[in-house]
Amino acid sequence: MIHILFTIIAFLSIPSLSLAGTISHSYQHELIGQARQARLADEREWHLLLHYQNSLWGGVTSEADASEFFLSPQGKHNPQAELDATITQFFSVDPVGRSKQPAQCAFIARYHWLKERLHFDREQLAPLPCERFDRWRAEMNPQGISLIFPAAFLNNPASMFGHTFLRIDQKGQTEQTRILAYTIDYAADVPSDAGMEFTFRGLLGGYKGFFSTPPYYLKVQNYRDIENRDMWEYPLNLTVDQIDRLLMHTWEMDNAYFDYFFFKENCSYHILSLLEYANPALHLRDRFSLWTIPADTVRAIVDSPGLAGTPVYRPSRSTIIKRKRVLMTGEEQALSNRVMNNPDTIGEAGFTAIPVNRQAFVLDVASDYLRYKGETDDLEMTVYKERNRMVLTERSKLPIPSEDIEIRPFTKQPDVGHRTSRVTLGGGWRNHDTFQEASFRSVYHNLLDPEPGYTPDAQIEALAVTVRHYNRAEQTKIERATLIDIVSLAPIDDLFRALSWKANVGMQTIRRRGCQLCNNVVADGGIGAAKEFHLLTREVIFAFAEAEANYSKAYDERHLIGGGATVGLLADITDRWKLMVSGTYRRYPLGDKSDEIRWYTGSRFTLAQNLAVRLDYHHRDRDDDVACSIQAFF
Repeated sequence: MIHILFTIIAFLSIPSLSLAGTISHSYQHELIGQARQARLADEREWHLLLHYQNSLWGGVTSEADASEFFLSPQGKHNPQAELDATITQFFSVDPVGRSKQPAQCAFIARYHWLKERLHFDREQLAPLPCERFDRWRAEMNPQGISLIFPAAFLNNPASMFGHTFLRIDQKGQTEQTRILAYTIDYAADVPSDAGMEFTFRGLLGGYKGFFSTPPYYLKVQNYRDIENRDMWEYPLNLTVDQIDRLLMHTWEMDNAYFDYFFFKENCSYHILSLLEYANPALHLRDRFSLWTIPADTVRAIVDSPGLAGTPVYRPSRSTIIKRKRVLMTGEEQALSNRVMNNPDTIGEAGFTAIPVNRQAFVLDVASDYLRYKGETDDLEMTVYKERNRMVLTERSKLPIPSEDIEIRPFTKQPDVGHRTSRVTLGGGWRNHDTFQEASFRSVYHNLLDPEPGYTPDAQIEALAVTVRHYNRAEQTKIERATLIDIVSLAPIDDLFRALSWKANVGMQTIRRRGCQLCNNVVADGGIGAAKEFHLLTREVIFAFAEAEANYSKAYDERHLIGGGATVGLLADITDRWKLMVSGTYRRYPLGDKSDEIRWYTGSRFTLAQNLAVRLDYHHRDRDDDVACSIQAFF
């Protein structure tokens, strides 16, 4: 009897299950029809969610390169197919994407946007619980978003132009606790032993780039404490709904990766894509068609009305130490150095003779330095940590709070700096002939460019060309071309002793024997040192030992290889006027055996943030060149 009853119940349930499946299938088609009628696949927000960009040959292509990011096999190139597949997958509990969740949770930003536009019927498309997302969002505890800019760091190819990422500011956050917040970062997945390989593969999209959400204190430790990079924090004015949109889209980025391109699709570019989805009225990436420089993206955000608030400065550990040492007397600096080298000297008469408040200050500076060395000196890390422990023990015996000192940056925030592309118009005289010239530089900054907003004493120029017309010779030709030209002057003192270095690959015209304007391809590099003085305003004296290789038809053997040295001076005459003077000696034992002396003098005067005038004089082996130009940055 019981067996018969269960059979009847099972038989009666078959039509209802079939009907439910029919209703679900029918509602899918209804939603897809509504979406097609409303042309949702053509809307900006759908293209932002899928990272679609116009293709050169028509249509669109998603910048995302992970197949798991798409629910349709045609999704990378077909917004409509991806939208249809997304709606269909919302009716399933099967895990999808790299995150292995139901589509409603794996692609939660898509779900909420389509739900808002199509007004899903909860009875026909039941919302699924997304517990993993809810826990993640609760841990973020968001109240605001800040854009973070660590300054350029020339000793790492990935950071030569700076970096940007977002911080998720938490509810109840204070100035002291904001370091515990989480961040949203995009970076290439690069092996630790990549070395210079990163530069080439990064240029060609040879690495995968991923989003991640590490704690802010880890980013501060890496950028500020280890790499000695000042950081600027820009609070962003986003609404609660916009913050939710940004977080939901960040969550579904766990299903994606992007081919990482050093100049274009880099950290800053994809951070802008998140902000654009948070507020689709923003068109931040439209300004970056060929390359995306972090400092320029900061300026794009600051230029957007009402988007960015007043920046907050977070100085690097070396900046803190240098600024504090300026406030010391010569005797106190000497005492501080002795304490750093041997904390046992704290009890000696020379130290105890100074006032107690100055003893505390000397110990504070010594501890700052020892802590810095304990985090950066791999060879003697344990030694520095033990010295710092001894200094802190002695410091605890002085019942005096540490002095509250305002640490001023050595350079201003990036948004006040000049733009990174530059066009130059000018004219001059070379070897009894006059000329007019025009030049274009793609990126980034020259030692004589206006310095506010840029790392002091650092130069990176790439993809630059100068065209000249000589009047008497009636000849127009490419005068100079630069692939890359880097100079890093790192002034040494009794605590910081980093090497200065330079590297250059390019072409320029030369005068040699019977050849007046021969093309000469050159690659050179050097290692040296620099020292800072303040005899007038600020001066940096530098010296390099260098190697150089040249190739030109002007040489009998077509090449010239050798080395030598350069010494020079870089000086701030006033806030707007800068001067550089250098002398170089070269000896070439390979190729056309010879030697030569070169001189250079350059001067720049700033007219406005993005406008300057410049005077340059070059001398090389009976070849004299004088040029006056006006430079505009854009």
